[in-house]
Amino acid sequence: MINTDTPRESEVCWFVGASYGGSVDQLPRFLAQGIWENGYTDKHLEKVRSIRPGERIAIKSSYVRKNDLPFDNRGESVSVMAIKAIGVVTVNHGDGRRVGVEWTEIDPKREWYFYTNRETIWKVEPGEPFKDALIDFAFNGSSQDIDRFRNSDFWRDRFGDELVEEPEEWPRRVEFYEAAADALVAYRDNRAKLVAGLHEIDDRINVAMNLQDRFADGTTGPLTDICPFTVMGLFNRGTTEENRRLIAAEVAALLGVTVPVPTSFVGVPQFNNQSSWLFRFADTRGPDDIDTLWNLFAAVLAITDDSATEDDAEWLTKSFVEAFDSARELPVGAAQLGKVLHWVRPWDCISLDLKTQSYLRNVLGMDLDRYNISAGFTCEDYFRLGDDLIEILDTDASSVHSFPEVTLAALTADEETDPVSGDQTATPIETSYTVDSILEEGCFLTRERLDEMLEKLRTKKNVILQGPPGTGKTWLAKRLAYTLIGSKSRTTLRTMQFHPNMSYEDFVRGWRPSGDGRLTLVDGPFLETIRAAMSAPSVDHVLVIEEINRGNLAQIFGEMLTLLEADKRTPDEALHLSYHHDGERPVHIPSNVYVIGTMNVADRSLAIVDIALRRRFAFFELEPAFNASWRRWVTEMAGLDSGFVTKIEQRMGVLNEQIADDRGLGKQYRVGHSYVTPHPAAVRPNAHQWYRQVVESEIGPLLDEYWFDSPETAAAARAALIEDL
Repeated sequence: MINTDTPRESEVCWFVGASYGGSVDQLPRFLAQGIWENGYTDKHLEKVRSIRPGERIAIKSSYVRKNDLPFDNRGESVSVMAIKAIGVVTVNHGDGRRVGVEWTEIDPKREWYFYTNRETIWKVEPGEPFKDALIDFAFNGSSQDIDRFRNSDFWRDRFGDELVEEPEEWPRRVEFYEAAADALVAYRDNRAKLVAGLHEIDDRINVAMNLQDRFADGTTGPLTDICPFTVMGLFNRGTTEENRRLIAAEVAALLGVTVPVPTSFVGVPQFNNQSSWLFRFADTRGPDDIDTLWNLFAAVLAITDDSATEDDAEWLTKSFVEAFDSARELPVGAAQLGKVLHWVRPWDCISLDLKTQSYLRNVLGMDLDRYNISAGFTCEDYFRLGDDLIEILDTDASSVHSFPEVTLAALTADEETDPVSGDQTATPIETSYTVDSILEEGCFLTRERLDEMLEKLRTKKNVILQGPPGTGKTWLAKRLAYTLIGSKSRTTLRTMQFHPNMSYEDFVRGWRPSGDGRLTLVDGPFLETIRAAMSAPSVDHVLVIEEINRGNLAQIFGEMLTLLEADKRTPDEALHLSYHHDGERPVHIPSNVYVIGTMNVADRSLAIVDIALRRRFAFFELEPAFNASWRRWVTEMAGLDSGFVTKIEQRMGVLNEQIADDRGLGKQYRVGHSYVTPHPAAVRPNAHQWYRQVVESEIGPLLDEYWFDSPETAAAARAALIEDL
């Protein structure tokens, strides 16, 4: 059981659901028993275990509504989240299922608009404007500034005060696709008429529509059933824009759609011609496959457009989750499913075609591996991805501010086409990077030590790896960053090196000459990292600073040195920059910025900076690692003879004992294992020659520096390393 001491209020807040087991509302039971309970036995367990006594919790109910809103929604559906009870967690039983709560019922419930979340458990930490406003609304009884949300970037195109009289082409496309979906759902129970109409179009126009099925006896013939996504795919596949317009016009006429057909389909994801059905041929498809896709189609329309009561809305959410996850059991990938849902409701559903995935990852900095897109992708993952993306899009730093704009930007980028899927993608999707990856790449620390470093990095936000030369500080710093980020993507990792001449103007912001001969304020790498992190709050950003102790930290960081502390990573602690623009708001370091420094403990400037660093950084000592892991690596991976490896280990051990025992040096001057750990691809056929070269050109000069006042000692130590090879 987790700590049950008297709780104190914490900054972390949890917004949780109370309906499961059908549409049964568990709120009365939760209030009566003083608990909140996870309705699943196989999901959310780790999240529930992470809830701490003292953290605030609210019962929420998420739905959409068109009517009876306290503002003009112009007939558009609006996301609503009702707050029905608030409380403080008193105990966590540690089973992933139940926590004790001291509840206060909110009656009547209070409704919050736009910035909502459908996850069963939503962890909200302060530090971002939307989150701060939600926490204040839920737990402090403050009013929501609805006008601010209506006119913010993500919602202003539909609900904002400044409407564009002549919309661009992409809003017209959105209107057509939504109208087509609304008309198509009427054929859910009359598919014979729909298929007959499509065959009539296919016979009449001179454009192949691919309506031939394959049956169990090996014959082919006219398609007799069809799913709604495939109908929309008829004008969203690899053909000319002229053909797409022609088919779209014919399908629209069949469905009775009166909204004009788009003049351009730029920015609309499409099917590959060889894979333009969302279901299999009749000879292999299951009896319920097409019904499953119709269920999902109807569910997405209902969850985004229905004007039902709150209780109905809870049921609709549950129905959509079940329909989505059922569709995932068909041979339909996450990319295809996201693509077709985006056709149906472009404002509400993000496309996951490969090019949009590439844009999310490489331009917006999202770690898509967190959402299990490659495998096991569920409706909850899809909800979570969309919610996280909204936070990114509603920032000044983002050049796109809605799901249709994201897809438009992604599909109009100058990138290559995947030959299999027909999708376009900028770069291959990164594989995930974990602690296992660090160990596999040649780290000689234990898994427990690496886990400890990562845990401290997550909580302290700033760590320093210190140790003698050659202990792999920079190598490990980058790999800890990769693990935190979740991949080897360099889009959210930045490296730099401090030196004695580094200044605040170089690192944070300073005056620099512009092209017209004037001075202008230019942001440095640290402020650029902060801006990038604020524009992508769901993604971790890491700054690796090599030789951090070689600079004057008070001079380089300025006011940022104070803001580095983990408990000052909120807007309340924000400070004005030493150089700031007129009207610029104070700056804080967001919680998704991490700093990893490296420091050579043999550097005599260490004592000067240690006091300034100690409170703000966690320190980890790296030592020469001539251990079993090192021996295994250089023999199995680098191909060195085990007997020769033993000689190297013994001689380096003797040298390091001599250095540690020297009263003028000490153990911080020992020589690290990196010097004698060859990269597998760089091993020479003559290992003895390679080792001799390392001693002569790398270790020897280091020893000359150590014993600059005793050249004979340095020479003897060098000779002992290569004697009788």
